[in-house]
Amino acid sequence: MESKEKKGNCLGWAARDPSGILSPYIFDRRQPRTDDVSIKILYCGVCYADVKWTRNKIGDSKYPLVPGHEIAGIVTAVGSDVTTFKAGDHVGVGTYVDSCRDCYYCSERREVYCDKRAISTFNAIDKDGTITKGGYSSHIVVHERYCHKIPDEYPLSSAAPLLCAGITVYTPMKRYNMNQPGKSLGVVGLGGLGHMAVKFGKAFGLNVTVISTSESKRDEALALLGADRFIISNDKDQMASAAKSLDFIIDTASGDHPFDPYLALLKFDGIMVLVGFPSEIKISPFLLNFGSRCIAGSITGGTKDRQEMIEFCAKNKIYPQIEMIPIEYINEALERLIKNDVKYRFVIDIGNTLK
Repeated sequence: MESKEKKGNCLGWAARDPSGILSPYIFDRRQPRTDDVSIKILYCGVCYADVKWTRNKIGDSKYPLVPGHEIAGIVTAVGSDVTTFKAGDHVGVGTYVDSCRDCYYCSERREVYCDKRAISTFNAIDKDGTITKGGYSSHIVVHERYCHKIPDEYPLSSAAPLLCAGITVYTPMKRYNMNQPGKSLGVVGLGGLGHMAVKFGKAFGLNVTVISTSESKRDEALALLGADRFIISNDKDQMASAAKSLDFIIDTASGDHPFDPYLALLKFDGIMVLVGFPSEIKISPFLLNFGSRCIAGSITGGTKDRQEMIEFCAKNKIYPQIEMIPIEYINEALERLIKNDVKYRFVIDIGNTLK
């Protein structure tokens, strides 16, 4: 095993077993094909998915496992058929790196729902039979379709979290018309996804209410992120005072939690979108039926939505709140992420610290 790990053209950090401990790992990336883009990775965001798969929480981890699917960097080479990118371009890569390109969802540029399943950026079986490896690495090679231009004026370190945390909330907000100025949005949970929902909500001209279990987040929500109101979800009086006051809710919480108290905050015809993954959903049909309310689900987004979101963030100067870390700190960062001890997204400085 050791001799194999010393051969390859790419340096990364990998987990070798369900302990999830990451350490340096050398492996091979493919040479660029005619429709590929080769990218020098400068930054990679840290997502809770990195915890899940490095520690085999899903049960399908393929070791050695190189995580990371919030990637930002610079194009170093392109294949002969590539027309949309050139060396030197600032680009990003998100949660998947390929799809069938033939099904209805791919034709609609909603590749994340590909009938044959989109190929994840790490821990997936690629079309050539190899296992994909993510952004905790020096470079990556992807088909041009799954690569996204980042405007030169937009910081690459800020762009990285957009490729998962940002797009996961942007997509349903646009799809369910949560961009109507003057309307009201509730954001459940104030982590990596939630804080981006607040930023998008304000940029869309919405009145934004943050709903949290933690009083300590009040000042952050109101002063730092610019939310209009803050509610403690386990305070019955606060929740009652906000009944039927929201047009929309984005629920970013992945832990198990009751849904009826949040549904009661919606106005008639209100929409609640779930982007987290609690183990179950229990709701009162009464709250849905008699309130003409809707509950929907969503995951990341397609290539069209990704590019639109990046350009929207650049135009409106929307930047994630990040904590920059060196690659050597990644094991401590993952432990802190488990404890929700980050405001609001770790970003690894790959370019300066992966040596």
